[in-house]
This record gives sequence, structure tokens and C-alpha cells, in this order.
Amino acid sequence: MSESQETLSNLLQETRRFPPPAELAENANVTADAYDEAAADRLAFWEKQARRLSWSREWDQVLDWSNPPFAKWFVGGELNVAYNCVDRHVEAGRGAKVAFHWEGEPGDTRTLTYADLQREVNKAANALLELGVRKGDRVAIYLPMIPELPVSMLACARIGATHSVVFGGFSADALRTRIDDAQAKLVITADGGYRRGKPSALKPTVDEAVEATKSVEHVLVVRRTGEDVVQNGRDVWWHDLVDRQSDQHDAEAHDAEHPLYILYTSGTTGKPKGILHTTGGYLTQVAYTHHAVFDLKPGSDVYWCSADIGWVTGHSYIVYGPLANGATSVMYEGTPDTPHKGRWWEIIQKYKVTIFYTAPTAIRTFMKWGDDIPAQYDLSSLRVLGSVGEPINPEAYVWYRENIGGGHCPVVDTWWQTETGAVMISPLPGVTAGKPGAAMRPLPGIVADVVDDQGNPVPDGGGGFLVLKEPWPSMLRTIWGDDERFVKTYWSRFEDMYFAGDGAKKDDDGDIWLLGRVDDVMLVSGHNISTTEVESALVSHPKVAEAAVVGATDPVTGQAIVAFVIPRGSAGEEVEGDEFARELRDHVARSLGPIAKPRQIMIVPELPKTRSGKIMRRLLKDVAENRSIGDVTTLADSTVMDLISQKLPSAKTED
Repeated sequence: MSESQETLSNLLQETRRFPPPAELAENANVTADAYDEAAADRLAFWEKQARRLSWSREWDQVLDWSNPPFAKWFVGGELNVAYNCVDRHVEAGRGAKVAFHWEGEPGDTRTLTYADLQREVNKAANALLELGVRKGDRVAIYLPMIPELPVSMLACARIGATHSVVFGGFSADALRTRIDDAQAKLVITADGGYRRGKPSALKPTVDEAVEATKSVEHVLVVRRTGEDVVQNGRDVWWHDLVDRQSDQHDAEAHDAEHPLYILYTSGTTGKPKGILHTTGGYLTQVAYTHHAVFDLKPGSDVYWCSADIGWVTGHSYIVYGPLANGATSVMYEGTPDTPHKGRWWEIIQKYKVTIFYTAPTAIRTFMKWGDDIPAQYDLSSLRVLGSVGEPINPEAYVWYRENIGGGHCPVVDTWWQTETGAVMISPLPGVTAGKPGAAMRPLPGIVADVVDDQGNPVPDGGGGFLVLKEPWPSMLRTIWGDDERFVKTYWSRFEDMYFAGDGAKKDDDGDIWLLGRVDDVMLVSGHNISTTEVESALVSHPKVAEAAVVGATDPVTGQAIVAFVIPRGSAGEEVEGDEFARELRDHVARSLGPIAKPRQIMIVPELPKTRSGKIMRRLLKDVAENRSIGDVTTLADSTVMDLISQKLPSAKTED
């Protein structure tokens, strides 16, 4: 984004409003009073939320901000995360309550109560100790979405080992760099997992990664698929070691600032950034936000977050937040279209899920597949829907609300990051009249703003950079082993403000809309235009299921807008003609103004996405600028770029 361009153009207008259902509002966990309470005394507010947890020793100081940007929260306090997530619920007489309904992709199931979870975590903790893992050691976890994954994380937390979960889709080299950076002593993996109806091996990737590392002493292997695996001298089978352990283990309290986990954010190129989260502040905020944003009622709700635990969403809102709150959760191993495209809705129907949290990428995929698929299932148990991972297009929001939420479920569109640890900006389902596409206001206790290039707050109706102006409990403490990079990456752009690269705007009501990474902003004829807004305008067309937009070099306008569009399944054959491209260009111009009219519309069968669902706009820019296609190894399906390249002759260009 050009330094001379002070604000993002504010183009998209949205007038629809969805007030909370009366019954939900009347019984909401958090009311509008929380905003006033937090504004009056922010630190006292967070102290109150910390007391929702069980502490072995209470803190001496809520926040030490004497050496910014290095924060310490609940200084002197001591607690054990695993005790808070498991043992205290059992001790309170809720051991028979289901913690996880686990569904394997082939259809196998497991149900773990809190008492079951306690036994499994204790046994795993004892197994780690037998392998020589001690407090302060690092453990790399490379597992599919099976119960042993949260069990392993909680076992590490129990003994004070710092875990580093690596997403099971990463390559051997990506795994190796993360092991090396953390100097992990142990790797926990499986023979494989199931993906798209067949076993997908994991152990060979670990073998290749570990062969080139020096710190790993043992590899603990879960048997999941029955694949043949090469046995190395360092390998130990989970069922041989863990199953024979005692199910008793006394949880030791750890300092509030003890490192809980490292999670790496960069892809497979360059030195990965190890985001460090600690114990007390992190657990306080993920527990509170899970309680507040989803209006969780532990006694009656069944909660499902569809993310992979390999990403921060899974850490905070599959494992730590829900378990700290004593929730019953669903955990699913596989993909949404295996063995059929209704699998997720089948699971919601089966377990009577009441709260569902997923990504806009998934929602737009379901739109593409058609309304008739979810209509075949009973989704009436749902009462709150959530969105995470990227800005949600208004039309995707409305489709989600109508087709999945039955037209009555509030949609909480949450903004947060690996670095923030927990939700920062979101509607409150019992308070906020939702606007399709808007993240709305910072949560109580969070101080966020949109600023211009000089760090000054933009007026309502203006756009700029999203910043956080005050420390928050679940904030990253540093980049593992690299304090200098931490300061430079997040705290150097604006004085005394955290900035991680997202553009945003305030609408006329002062509510916040996320506009994606500032790296994705296009400078067209002197106007900064967000890819998110143009994509939203395209998706609002009834024949469009999904769109991705990039800026391509243009000799006249500096950059020109190039759009890649996936039609809805119901759109018919007319989407292939020049007339459809013209129709879409005119639709964008009517929605956002002539300045945002795409130069080109390319109709494509699919978009290049990573395994986490992120669109790889870099590759689309290669196509738009007629360059050779860059590295595709991080894509979920590398053949997508071949399909797009085959469609190039049908690219529609304005005369």
C-alpha cells in the first residue's frame, strides 16, 4: 500500500440489519452493560474474567506494561491449564458430561466424557515424563484430527512442556524448520489420517523431517489407519507406552507467564514465525470470549468448530476455550464432502449441534454446491452461527443465516489472529443487531481503532489500518527466540500501537469492517480499493458462488482489477459467454461505483487455496499478469492452477 495513500476507499454499502432473537437477548451471557463496565476499568474487568478460572495462587499485579511491547498479565499468579480444562469439571461432579463427540471420516466414532479425558490426559502426561520430557521442554505435535491431538496438548500443558502443533498438511521441510526453531525434544504423530475417503500417511513425513534434526529424542506414534510404518530406534507406539500408564497424575501449578504453546504462522518459505502464547492471560481470554461471543450454555449446548486444531482457531476454540468452560463439543476428522456433500449437515443433525463456527471459504463452497443440500437435513437445533478466518461477504453471511441458521440464528463474524490468541472484534449475539459483512465493535476490554497513514483515527465512513491501542490478556508475548523481529513486525509501523497488516473501514455508524491484508489492496487510478469489497460485490450477484480479485499492472490506471469467478451450480450454461462477464462488470459498477469495475472477468471452476482455505492471490496475480505460475506446493490441490490456465482463452477483457 502506497505511503501517500492515507485511506482505503469506502465503497460497499450495507443496509440490512438482523437484531438478536428476543429469547436469546433476554437470556444472553453478556449484555450491553459489559461495554460500560470494561470502559470504566479495563483491568478490573479482566481480573473479573480471570476469576472464572481456578488459580492455585492469585496474581499480585493484573498487568505489567513497564517494558512495552513486552506484556506480563496476572503477574505472580499460578494455575494449571489442564486442571482448568478437565479436572475441575470432574471434581465438580460433571465427569459424566461429554467433552468430545468425535466423528472419524470413515464413520467411526468415539465419545469422551470429562472423566475419560482426565484419565487419558493423565496417562499421556505420565508417558511424556517417562520419555524424559520435563517442564520447559518443547514437544512438536503432528497429528490428524483425532482425540489424541487435544489429549497430547493437554498432557503437555499439564506438565509444563510447551507444545508446537504443526498442521498435518505441511511438508517434511516445513515440519523440520519448526522442530529446529523450537528445538523440540519429542514429536507426537500418527501412522496417518483419513482424507477424502482414503488413508493419508503422516509418519513418512515425520521420518524425513526428523532425519535432518538433532534435538528429537523420541517419536510417539498413534495407530490410526493401520498403514505400514518404518520403525526407527527412536519410535514408540502410543498404545504400547500410554495405555500402560497410571491414570493418576497431580497437576502442578505453573506461572501465569509460563510458555503454553508456540504456533508458527509463515508458510513453507522463509524462517517461520513462532508465535508464543503463555498461560494465564491466554486461558482467561479464550474462556471469556468463548462464553461471551457464542453465548455458550454448558448445560445444554453442543458446540462445533469446524477448524483444524493445527491452526489457532482450533487451539483456542476447539481445545482451550470450550474445555475451560466445560462445553460439549463435536470434533470431526475429515473433509466436508466425504463421503457426500451433506456430511457436515448430517453431523449437525446427528449430534443436535446448537453452536456452529466455520470459515467463509467453506460457506461459499456450500453456496456453490447449492441450497438443496443443507435443505435435506434437520438443522433446527442451531441457535448461534460463527464465522472466522477472513472477512465474510455480505451475501455469504445472508446465505449462511438463511440456509443453515433457518433465518433466525445470529451470525457472529469474528476478527482475530494467531497473534491475538482470542477473538478481538465481534458482535455479541444477545446485544448486537448484526450487519452482513461487518465485524462490528471491539469486544468489552479490547481497544481497537482504524487509523490513517499517520496513525490518526479515521472518521466514521473512512478506511485505513486496523490497530490495537492497549494490551490484551491473550496477546502474543514475542516471536520465539527473536524479540527484535517481534518488535519490528508488529510494533514499528505505528508508535505504541499493534499493527499486524489488516485494512479496515468504519461505516457511518462507527462499526468496523475488515478489508483483508493491506498487501491485497489495489491502487486503481489513485484510489485504494480493497479486494474484499470487490469480491463481496461479485458474490452478491445471484449467479456467483465465489470470487477472488487481484490487482494487475495497467499502463493507464496503475493497477487494474482482475476477477476470477466461480458460478453457482444453479447458474446454468449462460455463464460461459461474454454477456455474463459484461453483466458482472456492470453489477460491480452499480454496487461500488465505476472505479471498481473489473478490467477482466475470468470464469473458473475452482480457486487456488491452501489446506486451511486461504485463497492464494499471489498465484492468481501471476495469471493476471501473464507470468509463469509460482510455487504451488502449499495448495490443497495443485491441479487447480492447471484448470485455471486451461480457462485462459475465455478471459473476458473490456474493449
